[in-house]
Amino acid sequence: ISSNLHLIPNMDAGQAHVLQFWPELCEAEKDVFLQELSQLDLQGLQDHCEGAARAAASPSASLDPHMEPVPPESVGSVRKSDKHSLAVWGNEGLLQISEDRVGVLLLAGGQGTRLGVQYPKGMYDVGLPSGKTLYQIQAERIHKIQELADRKHGSKCTVPWYIMTSEFTLAPTEKFFKENNYFDLEPSNIVMFEQRMIPAVTFDGKVILQGKGKIAMAPDGNGGLYQALVDNKVLEDMKKRGVQYLHVYCVDNILVKMADPVFIGFCVTKGADCGAKVVEKTSATEPVGVVCRVRGISQVVEYSEIQPETAELRGPGGELVYSAGNICNHFFTRAFLQDVAAAHKGQLKQHVAFKKVPFVDTCGNQVKPTKPNGIKMEKFVFDVFPFSRNFVAFEVEREEEFSPLKNADGAASDSPTTARNALLAQHGRWAKAAQATLVDEPGNTLPPAASASAADNPPAQCEISPLVSYFGEGLEELLKGRALPTALLLDEKRAKELQAQ
Repeated sequence: ISSNLHLIPNMDAGQAHVLQFWPELCEAEKDVFLQELSQLDLQGLQDHCEGAARAAASPSASLDPHMEPVPPESVGSVRKSDKHSLAVWGNEGLLQISEDRVGVLLLAGGQGTRLGVQYPKGMYDVGLPSGKTLYQIQAERIHKIQELADRKHGSKCTVPWYIMTSEFTLAPTEKFFKENNYFDLEPSNIVMFEQRMIPAVTFDGKVILQGKGKIAMAPDGNGGLYQALVDNKVLEDMKKRGVQYLHVYCVDNILVKMADPVFIGFCVTKGADCGAKVVEKTSATEPVGVVCRVRGISQVVEYSEIQPETAELRGPGGELVYSAGNICNHFFTRAFLQDVAAAHKGQLKQHVAFKKVPFVDTCGNQVKPTKPNGIKMEKFVFDVFPFSRNFVAFEVEREEEFSPLKNADGAASDSPTTARNALLAQHGRWAKAAQATLVDEPGNTLPPAASASAADNPPAQCEISPLVSYFGEGLEELLKGRALPTALLLDEKRAKELQAQ
């Protein structure tokens, strides 16, 4: 094995320290480590380390003087666009779905570490009455949108599900889907692929050793998607299936509308190659990225990059000028993704994240740092927006479409409790809109729920399966005029019973 060290060029280019414990490794450990080192793009690694050190040392230039909102003609809105336009877009989206031109792409490279679990976030159960995980909810929404398109157009369509995982999440995700019979989706229409891992480095650009024979690696951010599409020949698969439009989203949003026909239809009608769903910011200080233009080019500007006085700017009606909060929910044409893969994936901005990275010191002792000691360079999925020739934004209502799961219970926001409450509150509103009455055990009528905070539980534990309704449609014939118990789980079986009554 030792004789094979010549296969690893450039180790002397500032990174020779990674071999300091080589003599202490057994032959099997040397074999594994050599395999890991040989897979590194070492010239790329040198550029990566130097770039990380530069980025850590240099403050970013102010973007504020060059910012402007996305122009109104490039913006659609669930709240502000007229009903006729929304209906036209929805019909266009269903038509594209019925003709097998739409796929969904899930970004699922992260573990649930902040949730206190070591498995992929998609396997998390937030405590719904049904016990469904995020993966199951999303799979059932795919089922339903296929059914709605088929019913309208007499088709037998497929919405393929592309799932980008990482080294940490691929095997457990594959196993989970297999154990759950792929949630009754056709396995050949679920395409899992893996994003690259990149080394964590010190502030002066040295690769961090996690063990004597292991480099500290991390996924390269959800912007690693574009390299992963090439590495795994995913674009070729899309082309073979005839997929022209992709809905790309993050795993942790419990309210995500898979292949949302209104959003797809809006983007297609506008001739967009790239689109982003946005929600109105709750306040000027909400720490979310803003979708806007900088020097005339569409992009997301991170909260930390905007000066407070710019964030506070208001229009004539008192509304925030920069109110379009990014929710990692995007539309891309396949042609745009092919263009990015061919010409732009090497031009993506690198974002610096300062992290506490466990390491071995020069004596070989394991150290768990108490403060950030390393840099993880990340790319973000939205960093391709500047390459778009026709970018659009589509504003949706937060309470209907955005409730991310990021923190363990006990946190004020983005927890299992807030995600669960958001979904149950939404389903309560659907039941109310279908002219049903929700009643408690003594028979008292309950008000519709509007809140999804950690403190406020919806008065009704009303859960409606995606297999029964995708977004509130079709419920009136089932529920109109009925008094429903608060603990209602409306699944396919219960729906058939109500239809038969």
